Amino acid sequence: MWAAVRLIRALWLFGRILGSYLVQLGLVRLFGRARMRRRGRALHRRNARRLYRGFVGLRGVYIKLGQILSIMGNFLPRAYAEELEKLQDTVPPRRFRVIARSVVASLGKPPRELYRSFAEVPIAAASLGQVHEAVTLSGERVAVKVLYPNIAAIIRVDLVVLGWALAVYRRFVPVQQLDRVHEQLTDLLRRETDYDNEARCMERMAENFAADPDVLFPRVYRALSTDQVLTMSFMDGVKITRVDALEQLGLDPYAVATKLVQVFYKQLFADKFFHADPHPGNFFVQRGPAGQVRLVVLDFGSASEVPDNLVDGMLDILTGLMTRQDQLFVRGVELMGFVADSGDRELLERVTRSYFEKLLNLHISDFGRISPEVAQSLADPGVKKEELRRLMRSIQYPLGWFFVERAVIILFGLSAQLAPRLNTVHVGFPYIMKFLSEHRRATPTPTPTPTPAAAP
Repeated sequence: MWAAVRLIRALWLFGRILGSYLVQLGLVRLFGRARMRRRGRALHRRNARRLYRGFVGLRGVYIKLGQILSIMGNFLPRAYAEELEKLQDTVPPRRFRVIARSVVASLGKPPRELYRSFAEVPIAAASLGQVHEAVTLSGERVAVKVLYPNIAAIIRVDLVVLGWALAVYRRFVPVQQLDRVHEQLTDLLRRETDYDNEARCMERMAENFAADPDVLFPRVYRALSTDQVLTMSFMDGVKITRVDALEQLGLDPYAVATKLVQVFYKQLFADKFFHADPHPGNFFVQRGPAGQVRLVVLDFGSASEVPDNLVDGMLDILTGLMTRQDQLFVRGVELMGFVADSGDRELLERVTRSYFEKLLNLHISDFGRISPEVAQSLADPGVKKEELRRLMRSIQYPLGWFFVERAVIILFGLSAQLAPRLNTVHVGFPYIMKFLSEHRRATPTPTPTPTPAAAP
């Protein structure tokens, strides 16, 4: 019964929004686009607020979807990003009795029998689960992450509705293989609702940074963890966006942002295994023994591997920007898989080269506050109206890009909050190239095995 009610509520939400846009489309045809432009902007804002309220009411997958849409501005009008970004931090928690039932179902006993103490008020609540502070029977302070009950069944229903909504959306935005967004969202939710997977990702990433004492990770308590409950060591620190608290520790926010960016570049380009949800709640900061920045990394449910073609393509693009070589930039875009097989390659290359020139000519002193003129310039593809639809059909959504794009946008936005004038490309790219160069020198080249000569 609950599934049917949820399905109807979601369909009603998306149906009202779609209906309002169909009315707007009719009015544009009757009175012209220019006369209806102001009404269109107001309609975007009204529907964005409607979507926010609907997602808060539906919770679960829809809060996760809203968080993703809030940082994917290339798919929706800006009003949606502005309204939905409130979902990044304000997720209402579930009642403790619901969480206690989940613990019993997963570990076989109530929290009071498994832990010496278990706080009823959560320290963090998210779209799929929440985290409670606890103390083990042996007296160790831990954080316990508990998945909400019935979340797998809820996800199945929600993904059906989202698939329908995406099918309608594709009629208006003809980007090739846009269904990959749905596929990758499905994969993301599958991984984020498997705490065994998160524990493995946490341990793998900790191993990748074993040589860096200034990047810290929680330790998993296997005996108190399952696929639905994850118990880990409690990590202290200052939330990364609390600039006043960082300064009280004697830490420069620019040094914190630099460390954050360098850690991300290492994950993405060297390890090819990265944190795909780097929002502010997932990073704490500590002051090291010598006054250095120590970064505490949390929440690994969405940690992802990066396909080789994306890494190589991004390196080409960054190299092209740093060395002002447009052919490298264009090659990187193609290598990453953005060019559709049936697309107009000549048109897409022309637009790509034009965009490259815009990037080279940008003069931004504050990366946290890009002027509307600059934003408009970057958003304008610089093609004739009749070419725009052909351009959209020339672009496809590369496999694996969903996770990378999401992480890059969130992390660079976080960096801009901390250090508005920090150029993340200039900080991260030379660091990772130096790191890769040192890694190659440290790795001995294997001696090739001689090939036996062919018999005469």
